[in-house]
Amino acid sequence: MKNSLRSLRTGFLLLLALLLPVLHAAAQTADSPEMADTFRADGKIYVVVAVITVVLAGLLALLVSLDRKVSRLERDLKD
Repeated sequence: MKNSLRSLRTGFLLLLALLLPVLHAAAQTADSPEMADTFRADGKIYVVVAVITVVLAGLLALLVSLDRKVSRLERDLKD
């Protein structure tokens, strides 16, 4: 249980570290690229955001799954 919380905290910190540059870039309100304006106008920006969200969620799920497997193997090795 304690190892699981530690890995969850590590995963959260990693996700936070990956999202901080995105938040920094989003804070810049100067000239936005034409491509982003086109995506926004066509409504495709939501598709891009959805794809990025699904990919990041998949990576997080993979990390959690691998951590559980490694924890189980370590526990079996100790016993």
